[in-house]
Amino acid sequence: MKSYISKMRGGPRTSPRIGLKDTLWSTGSAFFGVAAVVLVNVWVLKDTDLVLLVGSFGASAVLVYGTIESPLAQPRNLIGGHIVSATAGVTVYLLLPEQVWLAAPLAVAAAIALMLLTHTLHPPGGATALIAVVGSPEIHALGYMYAITPVAVGATILLTVALLANNVPRHRKYPQFWF
Repeated sequence: MKSYISKMRGGPRTSPRIGLKDTLWSTGSAFFGVAAVVLVNVWVLKDTDLVLLVGSFGASAVLVYGTIESPLAQPRNLIGGHIVSATAGVTVYLLLPEQVWLAAPLAVAAAIALMLLTHTLHPPGGATALIAVVGSPEIHALGYMYAITPVAVGATILLTVALLANNVPRHRKYPQFWF
């Protein structure tokens, strides 16, 4: 038991410090990335019932603008993780629409399993799956379209801004890999 508990202390290593210049660049890039999703939602989809912004995109912005070297922030993970998770969440909701107590954790667990199996692990995908279950009636009405709009389209907008913004400074390179 003592060795089990001792694992929780962690090690002596700490996270690397991020300089002010990179902090400001990441912050500004995240602002413009999320703003792009919101503006497309407001301008392009204003007369529709579609929504383009899902809460999990906030967490994706942290990864693709703030931790650009992380494997979890790469395009395959961003796009694939969200799509796989959205599909898992919709499937679970369709199977168990009245059992939220079971559907919610099952959707997240299924999303994790599928992201691991497809090598598309993106932590915000767990929230994307959860939103498919606990989201509004409008989200539920989308069915599998949820995986396309808002999820795939919104994630693609975040990716496009990340590609443009993260490569402006000479010392930054994004992506580290595509596939």
